Amino acid sequence: MSKTCTHQDQIRKVKPSAKRCEGCLKAGDRWVQLRMCLTCGHVGCCDSSKGRHATRHFEATGHPIMQSAEPGQSWRWCYVDQVYVE
Repeated sequence: MSKTCTHQDQIRKVKPSAKRCEGCLKAGDRWVQLRMCLTCGHVGCCDSSKGRHATRHFEATGHPIMQSAEPGQSWRWCYVDQVYVE
């Protein structure tokens, strides 16, 4: 049985809050890849980055779905259900 995301109703039409990871910019760190929150537009870095700011944003806010903010990528991930979102 495959899991599906039950949080797609929380996806909003958002604009990126920044062009780069806000947390890494404040800390003077580098990031690997960027993610954007589909509830509020917050831009954070992926879990391969030192700060893991996208995941930290989810943990702080409960906003469940992030989308890749990398050129040519459009995949989405639900932190709560631990599945890719179609």
